[in-house]
Amino acid sequence: MPRIGVTAPSESIAEDCLASVHAHGAETLLLLPDQTRSVDETLAGIDGLLLCGGPDVEPAEYGAVSDPNAGVKTDAALDALELPLLRAALVRDLPVLCICRGMQALNVACGGRLIQDLPNHRADEHGASAYHHVWIAPGSKLAAAIGSGGLVRVNSRHHQGLREPQKAPLLKASAYSPDDFLVEGLESPEHTWVLGVQFHPERKNDKGRWECPPQFQGLFATLVKKASARVSVR
Repeated sequence: MPRIGVTAPSESIAEDCLASVHAHGAETLLLLPDQTRSVDETLAGIDGLLLCGGPDVEPAEYGAVSDPNAGVKTDAALDALELPLLRAALVRDLPVLCICRGMQALNVACGGRLIQDLPNHRADEHGASAYHHVWIAPGSKLAAAIGSGGLVRVNSRHHQGLREPQKAPLLKASAYSPDDFLVEGLESPEHTWVLGVQFHPERKNDKGRWECPPQFQGLFATLVKKASARVSVR
């Protein structure tokens, strides 16, 4: 059985991601900030990596100064966990899925930058998700994981992100918002399976229904499938 390492700022934030991985037949190893394992020890014990959401990436990590008007809230310990882990996972060609802040961390780890404030994409004052449409490129690894490309409605719970000028050269945009051209999906053409999405496919609403279309569970299924192929390596 494959084991997926899941990073998050807290166990509560990781709950939905952990459940989505378990639902597709994998074990999980929860990786929280200030862990005592080294990067090598961590990667030696997992077959795939999943980055959940969380606070903003420190602007200094991509060569910027924090905008005092952008409401930037960072977690240095989470940056110290995720960025080195991501870079090492890429060197090892480990299957990787990055969600929301995770996609932003992927872009930064690969040499990209971020827009520090996007006020129209965040959850409301009651914590309810916003919604918008994204275009998924047919033929992309993202489209393959969910079964099709095209226009779909997804949730939105972020206030940072990127457009093409901020994108890391290594990465390819596999989805974007047609309303404001924000990148909504990233993938690496240089690796077997490295994907990031700006939305949250793991979330359900208060009626127990998926906030994103159910086919997005294919992201977790594909992560587990790709990780299964590496079990013998570990």
